[in-house]
Amino acid sequence: MGEFTGIGWTLRTFNPWRGCKKISPGCANCYMFTEQYRYNLDPTVITRTKTWGQPKRWQKALNGTNKKEMVFTCSWSDFFIENADEWRPEAWKLIKETPNLIYQILTKRPKLIPARLPPDWGTGYDNVALGVSIESSNYNHRADDLRNIPARWRFISAEPLLSSIKGLDLKDIHWLIAGGESGSGFRNMDLDWAREARDMCLENKVAFFFKQSSAFLPGQDNVLDGRTWEEWPAEWLNT
Repeated sequence: MGEFTGIGWTLRTFNPWRGCKKISPGCANCYMFTEQYRYNLDPTVITRTKTWGQPKRWQKALNGTNKKEMVFTCSWSDFFIENADEWRPEAWKLIKETPNLIYQILTKRPKLIPARLPPDWGTGYDNVALGVSIESSNYNHRADDLRNIPARWRFISAEPLLSSIKGLDLKDIHWLIAGGESGSGFRNMDLDWAREARDMCLENKVAFFFKQSSAFLPGQDNVLDGRTWEEWPAEWLNT
């Protein structure tokens, strides 16, 4: 866990803690719960991990270069979950000490963010992208919460996309990922929902990444209308 990942829109994953609580329909078939059960672990127990040395090692390999590497942070939890409050200050310190890593921090709990930012956050760390999950238009309000938080980068993960997100306001959003659900019991995604998200991105000049259609296996059919859509904010790419 962590060195490299099969998630198409990032390079690495870093999990300073694992375990989470389900709070909305997008959580119903969460892969983290499946994986934890497979290892006879309780996925509802939030526990500090032993992987804290990884980012320093990755940063060391990038020292003296202009290269950036994207790191999906807390793929097995939620970075802002209350149960991790005692460890988060140390995580922020680690993030600040590894400037060549772009930490993609995704949450379903944006209302918890303001009280859990570091004291020197200011207008945001240059190497942190704050994101929210939006699985349907019922949760478009998470983007509004995110927009009210100072951040260098903001993104939306519309996955698993369970219905239309029509009406989503993309002002001050830099990136949107859309994708269908995978795994046993996956819920079907109508490709028109993904097209709608893509068209909103094109209209608002927001980078768009189409991860996959809904399927049993992850990473299946990432083609939308005859082409792949694998865009990131240009400043994130290696120079």
